[in-house]
Amino acid sequence: MTATLTRAGVATAASQKRRRRAPGWLAVVPLLAFTAVAFGLPALAMLNGAFTVKDPATGTSSYTTSNLSDSLQGPYLTALVGSVKLSALSALIAAVLGLPLAQAVVSSRSRALREAVLTASGVLANFGGVPLAFAFVATLGNAGVLTVHLGLARHGWDLYSFWGLVLVYLYFLIPLMVLTITPALDGLRAQWREAALNNGATGVQYWRYVALPVLTPSLLGGLVLLFGSAFAAYATAAAMVGSAVPLVTLQIADALSGNVLVGQENVALALSLDMVLVAGLVMAVYLPLQRRSARWLDA
Repeated sequence: MTATLTRAGVATAASQKRRRRAPGWLAVVPLLAFTAVAFGLPALAMLNGAFTVKDPATGTSSYTTSNLSDSLQGPYLTALVGSVKLSALSALIAAVLGLPLAQAVVSSRSRALREAVLTASGVLANFGGVPLAFAFVATLGNAGVLTVHLGLARHGWDLYSFWGLVLVYLYFLIPLMVLTITPALDGLRAQWREAALNNGATGVQYWRYVALPVLTPSLLGGLVLLFGSAFAAYATAAAMVGSAVPLVTLQIADALSGNVLVGQENVALALSLDMVLVAGLVMAVYLPLQRRSARWLDA
């Protein structure tokens, strides 16, 4: 009798535990459904189109890798390499400039200054597209205000070039770096600096041997995040330089609209798949670095 009651009590407790867990799973279902519709279906359509070729004579479709091979040749490869170069250089410069700016904000005793800089960084990091391109064209374009007043054209300045795009990208990448690295800088213990100084280290030695090694995962993670943000940017470059600078996002738009060759839509999907693979590599590097940085700073 006692064993029967014990088994009944265990079963009751198990059923109550399952009932308590059920609402948690049900709450995730809408998110999973949204993810499947918003990301899963487009990803499947992209994969299917990237490996599909349609015969113009018969209208039949067949699976092949010719789209992928075409996307890694000629102007498509040039655009892909150009996007990687532009993103890597912009991310590196933004990381180098954003770190001391974030450190100045963190070490400042003015709470108002900190909040103002972080708020402005949050706004500027999300300011892009056509408005950003128009702002730079009106300021530093061929007939821009600063270009005319400072005579920049006489010194060879050209906004509609590779370096012009780098300058424009820095406008939103530096604030993004400030937002990314500030939590890591906040995690540096004041005791670490005091211990280093008490043992005879200088400020430079503290940063070289203590702070920077601890911040390296966060710095690399921020660099990867900046690269991904610049790599995916489209509207700013399209509105400002058009096809003057070869970029993979512009090549995708041209292929989809038929501006280059009619019937290149699937090549555009193959280019999109190339971008997804690059972004996947970026995230594969970023996530472990973020976990390691969080573990070190929380220790």
